[in-house]
Amino acid sequence: MAELSAAGSKYIDGEVENAVEGVKRMKALMEQSSKEHRAALRGLQDTKRHKEEAVQRARAAERRLAERRAACNGSAAALWEECKPCLKRTCVRLYSRVCHSGSALLGRQLEELLNRSSPFSVRAEGERLDALQERARWQERRFAELEESFGLLQDGVDDIFEESARVPLHPFPLPAGPWRPAPRRFAVRGRRVARQLQPFLSHPHPGFHRLFQPFLELTQRMFEDAQRVAESEPWRHPLVGFAAEPRNSTDERMVCREIRRNSAGCLKMRDECEKCQEILELDCADADEEQEQLREQLEEALRLAERFARRYDELLGAFQADMLNTTGLLEQLNRQFGWVSRLANLTQRDDGFLQVTTVLSKAPNAEDPSAPPDTQVTVQLFDEEPLVLTVPGAVPWDDPRFMELVAEQALRLYKQRALE
Repeated sequence: MAELSAAGSKYIDGEVENAVEGVKRMKALMEQSSKEHRAALRGLQDTKRHKEEAVQRARAAERRLAERRAACNGSAAALWEECKPCLKRTCVRLYSRVCHSGSALLGRQLEELLNRSSPFSVRAEGERLDALQERARWQERRFAELEESFGLLQDGVDDIFEESARVPLHPFPLPAGPWRPAPRRFAVRGRRVARQLQPFLSHPHPGFHRLFQPFLELTQRMFEDAQRVAESEPWRHPLVGFAAEPRNSTDERMVCREIRRNSAGCLKMRDECEKCQEILELDCADADEEQEQLREQLEEALRLAERFARRYDELLGAFQADMLNTTGLLEQLNRQFGWVSRLANLTQRDDGFLQVTTVLSKAPNAEDPSAPPDTQVTVQLFDEEPLVLTVPGAVPWDDPRFMELVAEQALRLYKQRALE
């Protein structure tokens, strides 16, 4: 039994070494991803700064233009006070026709928006400026979620690496033999991951494969949201889908969620309110050349801000896609090799990773009595419960393949249990 145990332990020891090397590759991949992550962050920060500078210039031009208009016609402020409640009622009523909840929240959000806005907001330029602000908040939420999950991913890979570094290698003298497996190429398939995922399990992680699930779940959901956003641009047309009933409950939930996130879209209801229309009709720009200059400055700043906002979306999308790809690769490497981190607290034994306790010949095959009977082997792998395995009768005890088959079966069952 000792010789069989030593042969099986030698095979397992080779597999453990391969897995430790695989975890090192995970660590290297994570470090490379972190470098690319920092470079992407610099690009995002620069673009965000340019966008915010353009928005500030647009805001300044808006304030000066509003002042000139107010000086030109003092009735705009009074009309705005009558326009605001009509906008709120119209939008909330339309929202309530489609959405089953959230009307009160939308009403409060809209009231806050209108109170900090000016009569200028109902004009096309003001609507574009408010939409940029809403878009910036959406981008910030998306970026913050990505950063939080990337931090979790880094921590998880570090945990696996640190635990695998504590795994004892060659804990016993190895006899000469042909059973050590040859070094393997790391098999990683696929670049995109899209699957149903489960909640994160904190360290220590009995289901080590679940380590990457929260990040994959988040980035996959955000990737799908970004595709919908690219198609509908909710900061531009948040009331899309209200005029006609949504086709299904999923469409309905998406429309309602986007409206709650982007209450500035309610300014589009200006055509339904008489007092808002009267504000649009107030214009003495023909008698004020400075107003025309301010309009040109505002338009130029808006175009620039919108261009940088689109660029930020492109960078954020690429940033997210790269993170999703890297996470998919890490998750596949983790499935191949992450099991080794579970051995960090393994009780060290002088007789190796695998012990053979019994070897029995099974009853002859009734259908082919001349065939050699299969062999039943009971083993203990690591600190696990004993396993009863079967080796085909065609492989005798003294064949080097015998213990390779036993150890291979035992390790496969161990990995399956780790994935449960």
